[in-house]
Amino acid sequence: MKVMGIIFSNIYDSKLGELTNHRTVASLPFGGRYRQVDFALSNMSNSNIHNIGIITKHNYRSLMDHLGTCSAWDLNRKNEGVVFLPPFADGNMASVYKGKLEALYSAVHFIDNPLYDYVVICDSTVLCNVDYRAAIKQHIKLGSDVTVVSTASSANKKRPLILRTDESGVVTDMKINSEPDADELAGMGMFIVSRELIVKVIRDAYARGYTHFERDFLQRTFNSGELKFGVYRFDGVVLYNGDIESYFANNMALLNKDVRDGIFLPDSPIYTKVRDEAPTYYGKGNKVSNCIVADGCMMYGEVVDSVLFRGVTIEEGATVKNCIAMQGSKIGKGASLECVILDKNVTVTEGASLKGTPEHPVIIKKGETV
Repeated sequence: MKVMGIIFSNIYDSKLGELTNHRTVASLPFGGRYRQVDFALSNMSNSNIHNIGIITKHNYRSLMDHLGTCSAWDLNRKNEGVVFLPPFADGNMASVYKGKLEALYSAVHFIDNPLYDYVVICDSTVLCNVDYRAAIKQHIKLGSDVTVVSTASSANKKRPLILRTDESGVVTDMKINSEPDADELAGMGMFIVSRELIVKVIRDAYARGYTHFERDFLQRTFNSGELKFGVYRFDGVVLYNGDIESYFANNMALLNKDVRDGIFLPDSPIYTKVRDEAPTYYGKGNKVSNCIVADGCMMYGEVVDSVLFRGVTIEEGATVKNCIAMQGSKIGKGASLECVILDKNVTVTEGASLKGTPEHPVIIKKGETV
């Protein structure tokens, strides 16, 4: 039994505003040193899935730069490895895809490889540490046509896919773009399906003009009874970065040790691109409390409850609270920041004051000076 993987890199770009103006969701920095694609790739690599296609749409230069040869994930192989699948990989595509089904059609020649039995399909917005081997085992045991990796959700927010199951894990009800009730599960954007079935679905959808994966494929075939749907329930920590508010909240959630311990497991590490940098320097008089601080930072001011990426400089007298500062950001003397997201290479000038809220953090675009 051989399994291949498909990762969507661009599907939810518009919901993350300025953060994805010049990058994909997959290459969005997270947690001080990672990119969101690191979680999807690591889960697949740790589950012995080594033939992976990454479907791209636009702005994927930073994604290619981050992944390089994919050696960090043990995917720089003579056979198998990672393949980028741009929107015009198939000569029959007349325009850039509008939904997941069209995106999959552009990659159908990669997917339709008779050496593989199953396909794992996942988004880049859900961050967790899941073992697909257990999910595939359950998929085969239940005899499901499609298995949806799902989790209980306490957040009162809409999710792309909501499911109700019986005791055996067979789906008995399905909704899209809804808030889950207490006895319902939220789909995690991860699906297991046989290669032959997904190829048939993709080609049929293209012929009929279907574009929406959840509505035109999952909901339609469930309602008609054509396919049997199963659920693999995942009970670990799940962080869903579906919009700016959740992205900010989930970075802050990593300051909680229980959340970190639930994602960064010693037996199944989350890998990322290695950068050899000097350790962070903590200057005289600095105050740092409850922060994630990457290598190469220069710390002279006060930082509380914040996530700092590589090479961030906090100058004397600066105060940073509940903030995310991406690589190469510089915060000048006497500046005051609270609930702010600084994209890469941002400069905050001396004495500047910026304050947002957890629900509406202030975002400073890449390379800007304020």
